[in-house]
Amino acid sequence: MNGLLRRLVGDGRRGVGLFVDGPNVLRDEFDVDLDDVRAAAAAEGDLAVTRLYVDEHATPGLIQAAEARGYEVVVTSGDVDVKLAVDATAAVVEGTVDALAVASRDTDFKPVVEAAGRHGVRTLAIAPGEHGRSDALGNAADEAVVVEG
Repeated sequence: MNGLLRRLVGDGRRGVGLFVDGPNVLRDEFDVDLDDVRAAAAAEGDLAVTRLYVDEHATPGLIQAAEARGYEVVVTSGDVDVKLAVDATAAVVEGTVDALAVASRDTDFKPVVEAAGRHGVRTLAIAPGEHGRSDALGNAADEAVVVEG
């Protein structure tokens, strides 16, 4: 059953897609734990997609730690934001998720959150600390949470 039909008929299944903007969330000044980010998204329902996006400069230790916590790590040599936005939008349009959680401090993801809302997908903006919060992203989402280190 595709995502739109599932939402219309309501089979009770709710899959949350968690998309984490690694370069904007995993910064020393935020001291954010990936387990806390995951828990914030899991509060919305069962996690169907759990991805951490990083650039080619990510350390092997970071990648290994993320994978050990259940994240699918996507390493890109291009713009992390573009890859995350395309993948998150595809998950919404393809009906892979019933809720979309974006962990970032980047306002660039506002159109993704808005598009998800137009497709009937519940949205959650996860901010890495109070100083890493994007008001525009949080206001576009159905719910906004702050994860403190």
